Amino acid sequence: MAGPTSGPPVTSAGADVGPGVGADPLATAQHTVPAPPVGDERFTQVEEIFHNAIATGKTPGAVAAIGHEGRVLWKGVFGQRALTPTPEPMTWDTLFDMASLTKVLITAPAIMQLFERGLVGLDTPAARYLPWFAANGKQDITIRLLLTHYSGLAPDLPLDTRWQGRARAIQLVTETRPVNLPGERFVYSDINFITLGLIVEKLTGQPLAQYASRHILAPLGLKQSVFNPQAGLIARIAPTQYDENGHLLRGVVHDPTARRMGGVAGHAGLFSCADDMIRYAQALLDKRVGLPSPFPLRTDTVVLMSTPQQPAGKPDLRGLGWDIATHYSTPRGAYFPPTSFGHTGFTGTSLWLVPETRGFVLILTNRVHPDGKASVVKLRQDVATAAALALAAPTPG
Repeated sequence: MAGPTSGPPVTSAGADVGPGVGADPLATAQHTVPAPPVGDERFTQVEEIFHNAIATGKTPGAVAAIGHEGRVLWKGVFGQRALTPTPEPMTWDTLFDMASLTKVLITAPAIMQLFERGLVGLDTPAARYLPWFAANGKQDITIRLLLTHYSGLAPDLPLDTRWQGRARAIQLVTETRPVNLPGERFVYSDINFITLGLIVEKLTGQPLAQYASRHILAPLGLKQSVFNPQAGLIARIAPTQYDENGHLLRGVVHDPTARRMGGVAGHAGLFSCADDMIRYAQALLDKRVGLPSPFPLRTDTVVLMSTPQQPAGKPDLRGLGWDIATHYSTPRGAYFPPTSFGHTGFTGTSLWLVPETRGFVLILTNRVHPDGKASVVKLRQDVATAAALALAAPTPG
């Protein structure tokens, strides 16, 4: 039954089977996360921004971290993990529905691992790997166009009928027609990454969650990042929204399309926490500059992914998965350089990375809880701006 403050049905994330799949317990890769200094007054403004956002109802709570030059300089935990049916305080180890961060954390690097093995070509039509994808005018859409959101496809699969199941999702992708010519304009589309996830499964012969566990999560030592979390983790998970049946989503993916596909898809489905996301960010940034790192891609591949790869002459700058300069780039704030990159998740998650300083701003919220009406767009922008100013200030003491 719905709680006392149940909201409207969950809508598509848009710009968002079986037991949970986590990292291999035998994984030995470790990436040490140094503790932040206590009482660093440079980040007072950052903390005030979070307190104000919670006080004004922009999100029930948040977990956040700021890193710089291989160190975590600030961590914060704010507000409530749940407001209904019973209030719960936010904790550092809270697990969040990462929503569209799944695209860049899992699916894009999985595709690029296949690229490194020579199994995928960036400028090869996706229909080479999924012949059925060519139907209805999609035969010229390449892997690069899918990764950069220049495919010409619509933002999401139709949700106006209550379809269910992976097979039906594939049928809907097959039936999808481009709304723009491939390469013509940037339109953020979940269908792009649903398709990429299906390509990973086709070429590896493994379900996406299983492949991700073995080839991405385990090498990084991300033992708390999962798809379809098991029951024992539910108490740590930040709930999101009430679904169309009045059930509060907690440990069940918020994105309606991913939910209909069984909780695992190329565009959404991952659950994770601050410790794992810090480990991921630092490993990626270290690998990007050639430092020792467990990140499971080559340095040149990471650089390729995080530099502009959109069609020539187009103003919306996208890497291979990562956002660089589009109308979604407000988490850069006012001062981080144009070479910085990142991504957001519809549920209220975001990660922005600064390669020059191996810096990052991580913000994890469940802003859609409980009714889907709150927004953290300004919070992300303001925190990044304040973080950049703080990092430019003299180190105290």
